[in-house]
Amino acid sequence: MSERIFVCYPRCTTCKKAEKWLSEKGIAAKVRDIKEDNPTEKELRQWHKKSGLPLKRFFNTSGLKYKELSLKDKLPSMSEEEQYKLLATDGMLVKRPILVDGDKVLVGFKEQEWKDALS
Repeated sequence: MSERIFVCYPRCTTCKKAEKWLSEKGIAAKVRDIKEDNPTEKELRQWHKKSGLPLKRFFNTSGLKYKELSLKDKLPSMSEEEQYKLLATDGMLVKRPILVDGDKVLVGFKEQEWKDALS
């Protein structure tokens, strides 16, 4: 079985909530700091495919970097290729937390969604 990875930003309150939730449920995962160890383009492609989500969901739309780059206006006209490349440049652009569990990839923490996926 592949290793479960919890990709987060330690100072993010939602990430802390998700980590606490995992811990309370006894679900072990290797913690990875998204700022120190940004997901690669290859990982993002794999995770996107497994998640079944639109690529836009991988962007941290409430982040400063997202706003600074005016991505709200730019994303619709960018190709998937350009979006992957952009996401791989800075962990702060990536929505978090991300839980990678084999063939399951959960993006952002919604307790019910995680409960359904992990039980």
